[in-house]
Amino acid sequence: MPMKPTIVYPDFDKLDLRVGLVVAASAPDWSEKLLELEVDFGPEIGIKTILSGIKAWYQPAEIIGNKYAFVVNLAERKMGESVSQGMMIMADSDERPFLTPLPAECEPGWIIH
Repeated sequence: MPMKPTIVYPDFDKLDLRVGLVVAASAPDWSEKLLELEVDFGPEIGIKTILSGIKAWYQPAEIIGNKYAFVVNLAERKMGESVSQGMMIMADSDERPFLTPLPAECEPGWIIH
């Protein structure tokens, strides 16, 4: 995939990237692609539902209890029978997405720069 167009810092600064702790996850019957995650972003933000198209590669039990980077200010989007309130950050290859767990020392809600 070619590089996207160059942006200026104010464009990047609009993203609210945070540490999130996956406290629950499920593989809804209504989707072949999505896992539904309940993610704790600390006391300021609370828990959000994040839908991620990783069902073909990951089981819910593999990600529960882990911390990852998320975009928390992405506009909500209806996906199937649920609504996603953000986006998980991961590395994407031609073969599969790779999750990027954060160290245990990172606290839910910490800002990622």
